[in-house]
Amino acid sequence: MAHLLHIDTSLRAEGSVSREVGAAFAEAWRSAHPGGEHTYRDLAADPLPHVDPAALVARQSGGDPLERELVAELTAADTVLLAVPMYNFGLPSTLKAWLDWIAVPELFADQETGVGPLTGTRVVVVTARGGSYAPGTPRHPFDFQEPYLRALFGALGVDRDLEFVHAELTSAAVAPHLEQFRDLAAASLEEAHRVVRKLAAA
Repeated sequence: MAHLLHIDTSLRAEGSVSREVGAAFAEAWRSAHPGGEHTYRDLAADPLPHVDPAALVARQSGGDPLERELVAELTAADTVLLAVPMYNFGLPSTLKAWLDWIAVPELFADQETGVGPLTGTRVVVVTARGGSYAPGTPRHPFDFQEPYLRALFGALGVDRDLEFVHAELTSAAVAPHLEQFRDLAAASLEEAHRVVRKLAAA
């Protein structure tokens, strides 16, 4: 049975572009997979604790109960959807906490083959960025979001099934100095919706 793990991270409950586009993917996925299972986590509304020394000790002796729960949730899914706004050029701290819980030794891929327990899991990352960080733009070197996630999921062996969908210039609607880019922002959001619908149906 198809199983989607859907994770929201935006602090905004209303007006969040990452939530909007992520929800569009989830809706299209459910339409394409009737009877499929959909597990949802909102890391802003229900944040995880950071990994602490006690959790590290537990990891060495069989795992913390929360770690086991989160790892089981991840390994049960064949598609993972992360809806991720860019905060300060990178990830929300709530998502970093989730990644620290699930990046456990037994899930890392073999360094020689690149294959691991999660290989074959599809990961779709929907991002929302206030400006443009596309290749060739002045802010491209400040994108610490996509490169970090590519590195981590590559280490977990899912880089072959990793897709990014970026909605850019989302601040153009409210920031006077970006007003000239409002049409580009609207086009980027429209394209993001088009792409996630296509990906969800695949």
